[in-house]
Amino acid sequence: MNKIQHHYDEMADIYDRQYDDGRGRAYYSHLCDYLLSAVPPGGEILDLGCGTGLFMRRYLGTGGTASGLDISRGMIIRARSRCPGSVVTVGDAERLPFKDETFDAITSVLAFSYLRDPESMLRESFRVLRPGGTIAIITLGKNVLTALVPFIYRVGEVLKIRRVGMAYFGEHYYDEEEIGDLFHRIGFIDVQVQRRSVAHVNTGDLVFDLTKKVEPIVEHRLPKLAYNICVGGKKPER
Repeated sequence: MNKIQHHYDEMADIYDRQYDDGRGRAYYSHLCDYLLSAVPPGGEILDLGCGTGLFMRRYLGTGGTASGLDISRGMIIRARSRCPGSVVTVGDAERLPFKDETFDAITSVLAFSYLRDPESMLRESFRVLRPGGTIAIITLGKNVLTALVPFIYRVGEVLKIRRVGMAYFGEHYYDEEEIGDLFHRIGFIDVQVQRRSVAHVNTGDLVFDLTKKVEPIVEHRLPKLAYNICVGGKKPER
């Protein structure tokens, strides 16, 4: 069992308290709003790194179907409970257990930066997408603020702070050019990259509330200050 898998198995019981309540819900919903705007409603999606199924539940509300995959068995157990009619599988996003051209869209929330071989994940996503299908992911963005995050997470790990993501996994922080080039190399077209999230779940309530108020302005005028990068693209039609 690798370190990431072990961490999320350990955190499965508190994941929803962090991301489906209070400021965590506001933070996560802001990310999900991007994905919902980027993929067609009512289709058949695969959510990679699906966690406890929070985005899957949101997408099911559009009238579509949602399958999920995650390396953490603890997370998958909760996703199956949240989305009982969906196919939810323990597996590796770099080796997808699905047939070619199965899905209308691929989504992923905050998992891409933890992949050891992101190109394999994108090639596999390209393979299982139908022609004209959409990919939309959200991952960790590189800026002056996130440069400090690995150090903070290392300290949190040493202090044994029990919080989702509070450990160092060698995660990669992307800038716009790097991740856009990666998507283009795989063969995706109409690739668009934007920044999102100025109010971060790991700040205190006061800071979160203040940054939430200015978030739309900062994302529009000073996007480099946003923590996360959102990337969307399409598989060409035949």
